Amino acid sequence: MTAQYHGSTSVDIAASIESSVTSGELAPGDALPTVRALATQLQVSPATVAAAYRELRQRAVIETAGRAGTRVRARPAVGAPRPGRMAYRLDLPAGARDLSGGGPDARLLPALAAPLARLADQPAWRTGHGYDTAGPLADLLDHAAARLTADGVPADALAVTGGALDGIERTLTAQLTPGDRVAVEDPGWANLIDLLAALRLEPVPVPVDDDGPTEAGLRAALAAGVRAVLVTNRAQNPTGATLTADRADRLRSLLVNRGDVLVVEDDHAAELSETPLATLTGATDRWAFLRSVSKPYGPDLRLAVLAGDARTVGRLRGRQRVGAGWVSTVLQQLVLELWRDPQVGAQVAAARTEYARRRDGLVAALADRGITAHGRSGINVWVPVADETVPLTRLRDAGWVVAPGAAFRLRSTPGLRVTISGVEVAEVGALAGAIAAAVADRPVGYGA
Repeated sequence: MTAQYHGSTSVDIAASIESSVTSGELAPGDALPTVRALATQLQVSPATVAAAYRELRQRAVIETAGRAGTRVRARPAVGAPRPGRMAYRLDLPAGARDLSGGGPDARLLPALAAPLARLADQPAWRTGHGYDTAGPLADLLDHAAARLTADGVPADALAVTGGALDGIERTLTAQLTPGDRVAVEDPGWANLIDLLAALRLEPVPVPVDDDGPTEAGLRAALAAGVRAVLVTNRAQNPTGATLTADRADRLRSLLVNRGDVLVVEDDHAAELSETPLATLTGATDRWAFLRSVSKPYGPDLRLAVLAGDARTVGRLRGRQRVGAGWVSTVLQQLVLELWRDPQVGAQVAAARTEYARRRDGLVAALADRGITAHGRSGINVWVPVADETVPLTRLRDAGWVVAPGAAFRLRSTPGLRVTISGVEVAEVGALAGAIAAAVADRPVGYGA
């Protein structure tokens, strides 16, 4: 399909472009005409087209990508008829291995048949809850509180959300207003960068190294007037960074007198993390700590537990009550059953060990070939490069598809994200060799 542009006002032009994205005529990553070219085509002034593009950028439908011009965002904030491959994920040639997704290995996820069968015989499973009684399950909250407390996270106030990103969105919208500045890791989670754009919040990049967000980066962000700080505790996406206890102490010292700043932490890897948890909880008066179940137990289990100060949790639950209302009671019961099942716990532990073997093996194999890579925890390895286009193409031609770093970066230097979840240990050498053949002029860091 070819996009059809029309309209004589900025509102009409913006609507026609949005309609093309919604219908699928414009796909994520597709280029739009230049302002002057579209103005000539529609016989309107360049200022009119520029205003339309500005409105679409503010609503996170399109983005300006430097020399690449104006394009539809990788995750535009409008829905297409059916989900498609993200713009930052290359087409997958026949026979190629897809290492660009960022998800867990389905073969290492716990089997759900036995827990579902046990739940099927429970009265609560059959009857569920009604509008007046639904909400967070007390048993689930008790179990989550014990797990969080064991890791040093205060669990006096808890909420249940539809996954980590849902919890982050609800927390931000309950506390911030469009135009507020938010400190975000750079490179960082592409979904989160897109969410900030959709919420019309201004991201302020904070460089990341293997120990987490840098002290200098957070200091600069605070000086820039950020209202919130977003941090990944472990298995940072895309770099695999892990917040260390020493780095956490240094960051806490910067936050301790900033009671006006909201600190949101995302421990998305949870039980898959082999590194101990270091947290910033309580460094400011307003904070939220999220732990989701998607990576250890399955991406389709859209549930996260959120701990926070009483005011933050109260606001979130209030907004939730007047919106979606609650997270499915059936889903909460299933997650609780998984947490209680020792066999499931053993499966998650085995997956944790296997992911570490694959990730550490790739980092070591690349080091043997003179290539610096980063991946202290989690299921991703970050490979700094001088330019992303050439190595991406060479790797794809060699049968390996990885994610370009552009979707994860704001100001930081280029890189490739390699998801190792689907790579067998026996394949690590071949993958490292292919990366070595594809990469040239390699920088040694990944900061700004």
